[in-house]
Amino acid sequence: MEYLKDLEKIININSYTKNKEGVDNVAQIMSSWLKELGFNETTYQREIIGNHQLFTTQRKKNLKNILLLGHNDTVFPAGTFEGFTEDEDWVYGPGVCDMKGGNIVALESLRNIYKDNKSISNVDFLLVSDEESGSDDSKHVTLDIAKNYDYCFVFEAAGPNLEVVTGRKGVGTFTISIQGVPAHAGTSYLKGIDANLEASYKLQELSKLTNLDLGTTVNVGKIEGGIGANTISPKCEMLLEIRYTTNQERDRLLCALDEITNTSYVKGTTSKLSGLIQRDVMEANENQAILIKQIEEITQTSILTEKRGGVSDANHVSSCGVTTIDGFGPFGDGDHTKKERALKESFNHRIKMMTDILKHFQK
Repeated sequence: MEYLKDLEKIININSYTKNKEGVDNVAQIMSSWLKELGFNETTYQREIIGNHQLFTTQRKKNLKNILLLGHNDTVFPAGTFEGFTEDEDWVYGPGVCDMKGGNIVALESLRNIYKDNKSISNVDFLLVSDEESGSDDSKHVTLDIAKNYDYCFVFEAAGPNLEVVTGRKGVGTFTISIQGVPAHAGTSYLKGIDANLEASYKLQELSKLTNLDLGTTVNVGKIEGGIGANTISPKCEMLLEIRYTTNQERDRLLCALDEITNTSYVKGTTSKLSGLIQRDVMEANENQAILIKQIEEITQTSILTEKRGGVSDANHVSSCGVTTIDGFGPFGDGDHTKKERALKESFNHRIKMMTDILKHFQK
């Protein structure tokens, strides 16, 4: 498991999304390893966040075009959770499963292909720098190149039984800004129009949109308004998130958000909706099922699948109609906490699986 030394090297570099220097240092190391395998690099230079990287190989007309997808950034600022450790069964540190560990799985699989063939064809590798903060910048790169591929394999962590991921919820974040009229709560109560009261009615209507049977949730995570106890609130803001499992539910929610925003439950208030869908839904589909069956034949293993409420950049590629499967990284848990770890044994399993898959598609 020599590749764990490579994992240790990049884990020991803090690559918090806002730490451009650290993210770029990890990117440079990944670049050096991939160029040894004959990859060409296109760098998307960024001033504030880390650079995005697209590594490409030669094209042969008779082969499927495959995109491998990962991210170099992690969630902990410098000095909060750093460093690589290990014991007999586990490795520990920021990114061991989310997802520097997954990047190493992809890298080691590519090394195996290169060792056997002395070249790699029709396999590209995209590494972005801002996945953990929502991919607000890199999604434009991802969406732009996605159309060039037949299949996409994403290296977020595997499930506890080494499941791959066929479905992820879509997610959107929105703000409803409410305008009322201020007034002295003691002397001029009736002259005021209470924005906070309007928010309370909207909160109840928004909460009704949740449908757990369909996997739909609407969460108003923050409400902020008013001036003080003696003043009728002149304004209020509601920050909310929607998550959904189908395009039909997305459309229902967006329509309802408009209706709730434009309804004045307290006469005289006005409201404005802002925000966007950050990652659209990744729905399980027949093309995935066909590819998974093919992979089972290639690897001579049974592959379990799961759907997740969390999102990844797989959502972006899938939304472009590309057959996309996620969860090809190692199994781990505690991601986004100081207990993040990854199971050593799962690296071997995932590397062998991906090596067999890529070897098949080189023919």
